[in-house]
Amino acid sequence: MRIIPSDELIINQDGSVFHLHLRPEQLADTVILVGDPGRVDRIAAYFDKIVTQAANREFKTVTGVYKNKKISVVSTGIGTDNIDIVLNELDALANIDLATRTVKPETKQLTLLRLGTSGALQPDLKIGDHVLARTSIGFDGLLNFYAGRNEICNLDMEQAFVRYTNWNSLLAHPYFIDCDSALASLFSDVTREGMTISAPGFYAPQGRFLRIAPADPSLNEKLESFRYNDRKITNFEMESSALAGLSRLMGHRAATICTIIAQRVAGDADTDYQPFVDKMIVMSLDKLASI
Repeated sequence: MRIIPSDELIINQDGSVFHLHLRPEQLADTVILVGDPGRVDRIAAYFDKIVTQAANREFKTVTGVYKNKKISVVSTGIGTDNIDIVLNELDALANIDLATRTVKPETKQLTLLRLGTSGALQPDLKIGDHVLARTSIGFDGLLNFYAGRNEICNLDMEQAFVRYTNWNSLLAHPYFIDCDSALASLFSDVTREGMTISAPGFYAPQGRFLRIAPADPSLNEKLESFRYNDRKITNFEMESSALAGLSRLMGHRAATICTIIAQRVAGDADTDYQPFVDKMIVMSLDKLASI
């Protein structure tokens, strides 16, 4: 049995994992992930009871009880690189014996739901809509570093997309990964189904032009017009692809729901979007408490 070296799995002196500063007993089997540490407290305010809290850098965790369901809320910060940290450490807490540095003989499946904000790429999506990323499209390249990537991705859709967009070879190769089907069914009556792009940045990677022009100024038009089996790309965000991909490789079930706060086709945005996010939070807590 492989013993994981201390430089590959760093454990703090108090027995917590390196970045999250969590110990195994502090983590629930159901986890809500958010980017903003401030949103952790906003969600935890709905809990009937707080069980434990931890914080380090942008990673803040509150574990509590909502309608008799134990749930952890963890902030990841922005980007798939942070998702790589959070997912690996959550999986370590669930499935690695930190004392012996060995994988447990029986692994546990976590339920992971990311709640975020997003920009719409289709004119029929309006600000305030909630979109579930049934398929995530990774522009970030993170999953390409992991063994087994091709076995879990939709390679036909990926190839069709690369051909249609005349994908720039200087960019990371995109990957297409589905969320957990059971979670997609659970939220199907309260969300719009989407194909969601995870971009590796907020500005040029999402077609924004301030002082430096994007390398492909027409990319967003290609994204809006791309079709695969009558499906179309719906929205931009920055984390769902890594969450879906790593969870699939690790054996967890995961999904992302985003509130639309910008209409990229219409060129509109709403900074007073908190009521829409609050609606998404309550809806998600109620759904998770039901399983």
